[in-house]
Amino acid sequence: MNRCFSPLTRTVWLSIVALCIQAFSVQAIADWVYVSNEKDDTISIIDTTTNEVIKTLEVGERPRGVTLSQDYKFLFICASDSDTVQVMDIATNKILHELPSGEDPEQFALHPDNKHLYIANEDDAVATVVNIESRTVVAQIDVGVEPEGMAVSHNGKWAIVTSETSNMAHWIDTSKNEIVANTLVDQRPRDAEFNADDTELWVSSEIGGTVSIMDTATQQIKHILTFEIPGISANRIQPVGMELTSDGKLAFIALGPANHVAVVDRSNFEVIDYILVGRRVWHLALTPDETRLYTSNGVSGDVTMVDVEKLKPIKTIKVGRFPWGLAILPAASIPQ
Repeated sequence: MNRCFSPLTRTVWLSIVALCIQAFSVQAIADWVYVSNEKDDTISIIDTTTNEVIKTLEVGERPRGVTLSQDYKFLFICASDSDTVQVMDIATNKILHELPSGEDPEQFALHPDNKHLYIANEDDAVATVVNIESRTVVAQIDVGVEPEGMAVSHNGKWAIVTSETSNMAHWIDTSKNEIVANTLVDQRPRDAEFNADDTELWVSSEIGGTVSIMDTATQQIKHILTFEIPGISANRIQPVGMELTSDGKLAFIALGPANHVAVVDRSNFEVIDYILVGRRVWHLALTPDETRLYTSNGVSGDVTMVDVEKLKPIKTIKVGRFPWGLAILPAASIPQ
């Protein structure tokens, strides 16, 4: 048998091989974006290769906050109207069990020990600390009225609760699970984020229209960001979710019904751009390589993918009704 290839056949085969290699390479860097749809009681999963929804999963009532375990094996879901935190197995997409969460869990944050979940309970004015291994409540901490935002520092020392009606950020010492400081901020604080080395805490104030940047060592505000978008009234500029890049250069801030994401230069705290996204942008998530930003747009029922280098919206992805929370599973942890 003649096993030689003609030049044309060789070219065709080389093209096919090249395409296969390219396809494999694209797939290898794909992540999954988990999106909570609070009006549909579902989670949408977006494949970042195609930026299309590949799965829709039924969960508890009014899912809001979502976060992944440190080993990326489990997804935690705040099912607010079910008064529980659900634990989903990433490999099977099955709800394994529920954690005691207190009433109306809104947002939560996982301690870096991968054992303790800090949960904001809006109706009870408490923060609940749950041991996810024993599935027991280890502490309930009285905080201000209508706690919403929750953050845990990367070093595990601090847990922060923002209380919407009390207009405060509460500093919890995680070694004691006690409040040791309170910082007054603008009206209706929503989200809290630490920078990569935990020297700063950022807190967004929805009705106040500002973001307060605090020195972690002193718990004092060192700068207040304000925003102004031509053609959009000030009362529509309502900061909520935030994302800070790990290199310390940029901050992205969702501005709610202003339908824009503010881009902040962190070297001088100046707003350098506003990115138009969907209607009523709630929360944000950066891919692990920080080249893409995903936004949950509640009223338009979609997610916007933003190119971080170009600071441009690239694609709109339709999901369920009133998308709220976002969590991104790295490509290496996607089940095969």
